[in-house]
Amino acid sequence: MSEPIELRPIWMDCLIPARGRQDFGAMVEELLREPPAGRRPYVACNFIATLDGRATVGGSTEPLGFQTDARVLMRMRTFADAVLIGAGTMRVERYDRMLPVPRLRGYREQIGLPEDPLTAIVTQTMDLPWDAGLFTDGHGQVVLATTSPDSPPRTQTEVEVLRYDDAVDFGSLFAHLQRERGVESISCEGGPTVLHALVAEGLVDDLFLTQNPVLVGDGERSLMRGTLPAPVPAELVWALEAEDEIFTRWRIGRGRAGGG
Repeated sequence: MSEPIELRPIWMDCLIPARGRQDFGAMVEELLREPPAGRRPYVACNFIATLDGRATVGGSTEPLGFQTDARVLMRMRTFADAVLIGAGTMRVERYDRMLPVPRLRGYREQIGLPEDPLTAIVTQTMDLPWDAGLFTDGHGQVVLATTSPDSPPRTQTEVEVLRYDDAVDFGSLFAHLQRERGVESISCEGGPTVLHALVAEGLVDDLFLTQNPVLVGDGERSLMRGTLPAPVPAELVWALEAEDEIFTRWRIGRGRAGGG
């Protein structure tokens, strides 16, 4: 019998509430592995932004984020049942295997999950990088939510297509993932258009926002694309610090709305 896998802690200094050193991994595992039972899956959006609110540098998120942020991303994928991304994010980031670290895949199996989280991609046109590793390496499963009548090319990775008439209905998508795939927790990684749609429809429970200590100015994507009918309040749950980056968790739809 193989030895049980123990994950290395992601230690951070807890600023709010002030509780000394905390293991981010353990805090996130509790949320994603045992989400409250509800009519839909628990949805946590995981984003990074500069001090001036930009989500990219040079059109990509790659220049943002230090080693700890990369570990946070992998840890959230480790515990989530599914990872949600938009087509624009897929085209820019060209995802390979969703969980490339063998130890993390082994931990998922140890706690009764498939090796890789399910990947859900929202695309209007089927214009995706089909030669990216996510589609070619044959690991995991992908669900495409689209309004396009086109069929995807043959891929090594299993792909299911869900079609919608005018726009992807996220509520319907989440209900399908929960009913047919047993998905109870979703980690959304972008992009700004998807975040806007989820917030507008009241489908975000928590926003995990990493604030990178740089300023980039105009010309880059903002965290969210689109105008909301009204400001959506958020409540700060925690703020942690590591490598000069601030890792925050905001509970969406609670707190004080903007005003005079």
